[in-house]
Amino acid sequence: MHFSRAGRPLIWGHRGASFEAPENTLAAFQLAEKQRADGIELDAQLCGSGEVVVLHDESLGRTTGFAGLIGETPWAVVRALDAGGRKHERYRGERVPLLAEVLREVKLLINVELKCDRADDRGLTAEVVHLVREAKADDRVLLSSFNPICLWKARMLAPHLPRALLFESQSAWPLRTGLSAPALEVVAMHPEKILATPERVAGWRKRGYLVACWTVDDLEEAQRLFRSGASGIITNRPGPMRERFQ
Repeated sequence: MHFSRAGRPLIWGHRGASFEAPENTLAAFQLAEKQRADGIELDAQLCGSGEVVVLHDESLGRTTGFAGLIGETPWAVVRALDAGGRKHERYRGERVPLLAEVLREVKLLINVELKCDRADDRGLTAEVVHLVREAKADDRVLLSSFNPICLWKARMLAPHLPRALLFESQSAWPLRTGLSAPALEVVAMHPEKILATPERVAGWRKRGYLVACWTVDDLEEAQRLFRSGASGIITNRPGPMRERFQ
């Protein structure tokens, strides 16, 4: 499995190198590449006209200043928004990218989080699988989600694409303990760092899962997680993390 590294954790740039660059933009992903991240983590959603865009929130407000929901806003509007100026003046004009653009432009491993909290994903999972195939990126994409239904759909549509189960401390007990992992045939657990106790990590690893924790920016904390068995670190600061784990 190439989603791990010998002797050090695999370093995922969380929404790219998002500590320094505007999250989920090509600028952030390219900076993560320059900082020698092994891969990038990004969020995939459908916009109002059906294209798969890279954005974390349901609303476009926080990152672009546009008071609209991504699920109701067509790509013709989204593509004109400024997704960089709120981070720093030098990033003014940076755009919300399409997933297809990122798959084409970024050659790192890509952790595509399927962002959907409903049973009906409106075709998101199927369209992401189509785009990955179209880009011939099957060998470097990992699909992850908090939504087990999305992961189940991914398993049905593309069983060869590896999957990871995301969960957080606020998740319902069956989700945050990974009970659905065997049925979903995931290769990895992606817990919020507070859930990644040495005992839990050891248990997941014993069951054969990789473990990548989020979101870890503290270097000492990353070191402790790696010593406890974590195989990956999802971080806003991939540069310093790579320097720590040479």
